Amino acid sequence: MGTSEARARIEALGLWQGEVSLQPLKGGISNESWVVSDANGRHVVRFGADYPFHHVSRLHEGMVARAAAEAGFAPEVRHTGPGVMVTRFLGARTFGPGDVRAAIGPIAMLLRRFHREMPRHVSGSAVFFWPFHVIRDYARTLAAGGSRMTPHLPRFVALAEGLEAAQIPLPIVFAHNDLLPANLLDDGERLWLIDFEYAGFSTPLFDLAGLSSNAGFAPEETETLLHAYFGAPPDAALIRAMAAMQVASLLREAMWSMVSELHLNAPGTDYVAYTDETLARFETALDAYQTRTGKP
Repeated sequence: MGTSEARARIEALGLWQGEVSLQPLKGGISNESWVVSDANGRHVVRFGADYPFHHVSRLHEGMVARAAAEAGFAPEVRHTGPGVMVTRFLGARTFGPGDVRAAIGPIAMLLRRFHREMPRHVSGSAVFFWPFHVIRDYARTLAAGGSRMTPHLPRFVALAEGLEAAQIPLPIVFAHNDLLPANLLDDGERLWLIDFEYAGFSTPLFDLAGLSSNAGFAPEETETLLHAYFGAPPDAALIRAMAAMQVASLLREAMWSMVSELHLNAPGTDYVAYTDETLARFETALDAYQTRTGKP
């Protein structure tokens, strides 16, 4: 939306004191965000609808964001309403892949605490995020929508089944489930998590795999992350399960983009290019996994 429309919608919230100024906040690929300044400071106003095709409920996301703020993991939530959320603007540095690789230990500890502590703060119906179900459901959505990727869907689903079979039993945790580097912030004193659209109960490996695959970890960096998170050197079964989940996380991200090609239109986002880029990373990771494990 343009600045005039955004200003009208933001001022209509009735939350502000004194003069209001706003500027677009870049970086999101499915929502639209603005930094709003008034007499009480700076705030982030983010607009985003429910996305059933992505299993995104803003009511659930708002609950998680408030719970994460209460638990000390996320910025204060100042308002939630239909299609809008207002949070405190931290003025923190947004992480990129290199920042993630340089902070493996602190991030592992952050995720370990998030996974363990968040169940005491979330409320309402339990939402479960299983990436292999998401992949299968995305395949149905893509086929129904006539996606350009429809001829490839049977292969993707078959590959996902093999990756799912490589998983091992682990405790269920409350996970973030969308650990792109940009969802980590550093204010110079501590790390923060943001954007809880996909948060829910899951295996800890999906957060660890998403974090590492999205940041381009080398195998030795992945083992460092596993050691830091679990508190002991990973055994062969855990290393293999993690490698499989890293491949699955890239496949899920690529299929997220394929679905977004059909249903989203975020300003400045080229979903076709993002699909192709993520698919290339998926194929590279898959080849490395198959070479390492001997799987076809």
